[in-house]
Amino acid sequence: MTQDKDTNYIGSDSVLEDTARDICALAEKHRNDSLFLLSLLRDLEKIHRQIRVELFEGALPKTRNDLYQFVRDIEEKGGWPYIERMRLKDLLKNLEFEQKTESEEV
Repeated sequence: MTQDKDTNYIGSDSVLEDTARDICALAEKHRNDSLFLLSLLRDLEKIHRQIRVELFEGALPKTRNDLYQFVRDIEEKGGWPYIERMRLKDLLKNLEFEQKTESEEV
């Protein structure tokens, strides 16, 4: 990483825009297929992990100045990348709500 490199170069005019649109369209197409959507989320998490381990970790700053720029960018432009997982407790709440709704309809 160098000082003159903008770490936010993947933004709204992103090279990933088409890919993201395709992934969202695929997810929308399978909106009611929880197993497919779960598999899609697993694939995205696998890609995230692969990029982090095989590429990102090796590209981390090697000098104090680069580290300073890196941390400053994290603070200014959105923090550390993270793929959030649905908590089991939230999943169970959704199931309870659906069961109550179904029993009220009968």
